[in-house]
Amino acid sequence: MVEYLNFENYPDEPYGKSMCRLHNQIFTGQDSSMIAVELQMKSRCFISLAVVTDKVVGYKIGYEDRTGRFYSWLGGVDPEFRRQGIASELMRRQHEWCRGHGYRVIRTHTKNKWRDMLILNIRHGFDVIGTYTDEKGQPKIILEKRL
Repeated sequence: MVEYLNFENYPDEPYGKSMCRLHNQIFTGQDSSMIAVELQMKSRCFISLAVVTDKVVGYKIGYEDRTGRFYSWLGGVDPEFRRQGIASELMRRQHEWCRGHGYRVIRTHTKNKWRDMLILNIRHGFDVIGTYTDEKGQPKIILEKRL
């Protein structure tokens, strides 16, 4: 049974470490230690976790990047738990929280190689508003949703 937990700060243990382990599993080659550091520099953040027996099986992290706009930064679901609606529920919870806190727009960036995330965003009302090339020379897609 999946339990959903919401946080407005970096989650206490065991959830913080479990979330970082999952992030490293999904995004190999990325250092998850930057998540806590990055969030400490943000004025307002929101983290929603999907948990099974104290193990994080899905997460969605975002923060305010300017007045009225929330940036949906990181998220993922354990491959063993995909296709169960967890990513959609995490997104629904994030958008509900954003509405309740006065945000008018949610923005996110993704890559074409993360097609499941791109499709999920489009299914949940995001529009592609542009593209750019990041510092590694990778093309990125900018999406926004008006709340």
